[in-house]
Amino acid sequence: MALPRRFLFRMILFLVTVLVVCGALFSPLRDAFLANAPLNGLILGVLLLGVIYNFRQVYMLDPELAWIENYRKPRAGLSNPTPPKLLAPMATMLGERKDRLSLSTLAMRSLLDGIYSRLDESRDLSRYNIGLLIFLGLLGTFWGLLETVSSIGSVIAGLSVSGDASAVFDDLQKGLQTPLKGMGTAFSSSLFGLAGSLVLGFLDLQAGQAQNRFYNDLEEWLSSLTRISSGALPGDGDQSVPAYVLALLEQTAESLENLQRTLTKGEESRISAERQMMKLGDKLGIMTDHMSDERSLMVKLAETQAETKNVLAHLAESKSVAGGDGLDEATRNHIRNLDVHMARLLEELSAGRKDVIQSLRSEIKLLARTIAAASKDT
Repeated sequence: MALPRRFLFRMILFLVTVLVVCGALFSPLRDAFLANAPLNGLILGVLLLGVIYNFRQVYMLDPELAWIENYRKPRAGLSNPTPPKLLAPMATMLGERKDRLSLSTLAMRSLLDGIYSRLDESRDLSRYNIGLLIFLGLLGTFWGLLETVSSIGSVIAGLSVSGDASAVFDDLQKGLQTPLKGMGTAFSSSLFGLAGSLVLGFLDLQAGQAQNRFYNDLEEWLSSLTRISSGALPGDGDQSVPAYVLALLEQTAESLENLQRTLTKGEESRISAERQMMKLGDKLGIMTDHMSDERSLMVKLAETQAETKNVLAHLAESKSVAGGDGLDEATRNHIRNLDVHMARLLEELSAGRKDVIQSLRSEIKLLARTIAAASKDT
């Protein structure tokens, strides 16, 4: 959304131009101001207050724009801006809903109407200041005219044709100073009042343009969030529908959207559970292969034990036949090697069996947790 900086630049440039012109015409403007300093000072005071108020109206749009931008694009790590004043009803209505926000045409229109009325009300004081400047100028005009008329009447009543003509002319000249002072009051107040209304009119025009630009941008953003009725429901048309029916329809639409989001999350959880189940199946297949290898190793070990028993039995028979041990050194070494290999095979078999059992327990626990999580999501 566009910031109102260019409108502030125009207002500042216009004020600088006015001040330059006033500086160039300082001497006549000072004389006009001194014609009736209290009334002209009041007019300039109203003008100053109007200028400050118009700048304030444009400057107040910055927090509103900052709140809208923060709502549209929330940034992590930044503090939330102050709650808006102009968009307070909209902030209350939207709340913290930032995911897939959608409005009906009736809700959008009610929001825009409320914001437009607030913008229009904020310009009432500026318009009143313009009218007040014109009124003060006219007041000074009529005040000066009344003073002039009464002074001329007094001068005419005090004229005397008898006597010296030069003395009569001097009295007439002195008597005309008061009417001229009244005319100065009339024209100076009109000058300052109309000039002030001109300045405030331009500033009010720029403030109105800034507010209209803000309103148009806001309307475009809300239009992008508005869903158009398909015509099946008469809520957005010209037919009159009770308020509770519209509220029920809005609540139903929100419930359907929430249900859709829940189903989407459930589907994602199901897909994730299926992937974990596939991984678990692969691990179980690998573990089955290890178990088959262990089984073949146990078969070989059993065969080796049987052969060892046969050898020992044969040696025992040879010993009994020979009447002594009857064993040479090579046979004894062979028996010792067989005993060592048998001990190693038993240790490896025991360690492998423990590892397989531990892996099987952990995989079964993981499978149980996965199935429980999948059943909860479903």
